[in-house]
Amino acid sequence: MSRAKLPRKSTHIDMTAMCDVAFLLLSFFILTTKTKPPEAVAVMTPSSVSTKVASDEAILVTLTKEGKVFLLIGDKSHKNAIIDNVNTAKALGLNAAEITKLRKLDFIGVPFSQLKSYLDLATPPSAAQLPGIPIDSTNNELTVWIRGVVDSYKGENMDKLNLLVKGDNQAKYPSFKDIKESFKKNDIYKFKVVTNSEAPPAGSELANASAAANKK
Repeated sequence: MSRAKLPRKSTHIDMTAMCDVAFLLLSFFILTTKTKPPEAVAVMTPSSVSTKVASDEAILVTLTKEGKVFLLIGDKSHKNAIIDNVNTAKALGLNAAEITKLRKLDFIGVPFSQLKSYLDLATPPSAAQLPGIPIDSTNNELTVWIRGVVDSYKGENMDKLNLLVKGDNQAKYPSFKDIKESFKKNDIYKFKVVTNSEAPPAGSELANASAAANKK
């Protein structure tokens, strides 16, 4: 007796649930992703072998090849306290509107004497047009900003302070020395230097360790 042939039917898969999950995951990643803060100015940093990635939530001091210094306060949890400390310490007399505008700035790059007039501008000039924060031996205003940073961390573990220096490869050493002096005056002796990452030399201990880790 011949076997009855069953009619073939096309396979249909309902993708509605998968599409819902995909859009939910996409929405989650978009809402939780942290954007990288804009840099004050573009600098060409020196290269080095590095195994650590700089955090965006840091206090970044940028040094240009012209010797200009800019301060970026990426640590949002301490930014308000830092600005309030500096405003009080230097008696800047900033009103509520000016303080609010200063908190919204991506970076700081003017002397205290020009800060109020800078905040009153409807359209702030580009970083290339700013004079930068004074760091010379007679008027090192970066020292005041770093003191405001240190004061904002009072009562906390100072190891949480992520202080970075990003200098142009053509910057002069005296300018870098003035930046270190502003740290030293605030009893800060540990900071990180931002560089362009490069591969470790072949046959070095770091290269061998990296190769061994990749094989696992």
